[in-house]
Amino acid sequence: MLSEDKGKVSRRSLLAGSISAAAGLASGAALAAGNEKRPARARPRGRGRSRVPVGLQLYSVRKECAGDLGGVIAAVAKMGYKGVEFAGYYENSAKELRKMLDDNGIVCCGTHIGIDTLLGDKLAGTIEFNQILGNKCLIVPGLPKKYTKSHQAWLDTAKLFNELAEKVRPDGMLVGYHNHTIEFKEMDGELVWDTFFGNTRKEVVMQLDVGNAITGGVDPLPYIYKYPGRAITVHVKEFSKKNPKALVGEGDVCWKAFFALCEAVGGTEWYIVEYESDAYPPLESVEKCLKNLRGLGLV
Repeated sequence: MLSEDKGKVSRRSLLAGSISAAAGLASGAALAAGNEKRPARARPRGRGRSRVPVGLQLYSVRKECAGDLGGVIAAVAKMGYKGVEFAGYYENSAKELRKMLDDNGIVCCGTHIGIDTLLGDKLAGTIEFNQILGNKCLIVPGLPKKYTKSHQAWLDTAKLFNELAEKVRPDGMLVGYHNHTIEFKEMDGELVWDTFFGNTRKEVVMQLDVGNAITGGVDPLPYIYKYPGRAITVHVKEFSKKNPKALVGEGDVCWKAFFALCEAVGGTEWYIVEYESDAYPPLESVEKCLKNLRGLGLV
């Protein structure tokens, strides 16, 4: 499905199109994984709703979190989200955050942190903090220019993530990277996404943000297939040509196809909803996103 010139892919399998074709791709992916080596975390898709839980990226409700993080976590849990991914701690200690989670029967499914928190003497503190949270996924959502300025810089960054993955492994943790749009541009004839994930260990999480990837000009579905077992967490963010404020389930993405492939070959353990527009008040928006996924019979 990759084009020969740009390395980019058709949107047909995800954007309002053929679910049956995408289901065939998912079946083929599962077969290929079986013929080679089944990803350790891959889960066969059962009948009916997904077995994978749904969490919320708290950046979606960041203003509300700044005012009353505990109240937001309680509200999110009441909606039916099973986990939250942090994007800042709002001056709370790890123990305080863990109590908020435990009090509401919800867990931490990841955290977005700066690369600096994983380097040097700061790494030990980051590991300890997340052990208290009960979180294993340490996701970097963006990088300073020195890590991304050239093809060679991305190769060096891949080497750094390999080293970090090895360092956190004894503590049962994973490091990963989250895309925006720049990762689907070419440098030296290769998409940045392939430069990075083609040169990192399988333990480095590929946190694929669907909406960002499509905005960047690619169909993200083939990347689940290309890097099997590495989409441990993915961002469920909508894309719509006609309505940039579309809620999850109301745009162009065929979520049934995406979920099918995540569970057939992606090794996905968490679907994480993210919504950044202002169609409704933020808490109302994320509740509607979850209801839409339920309406599609996916969760």
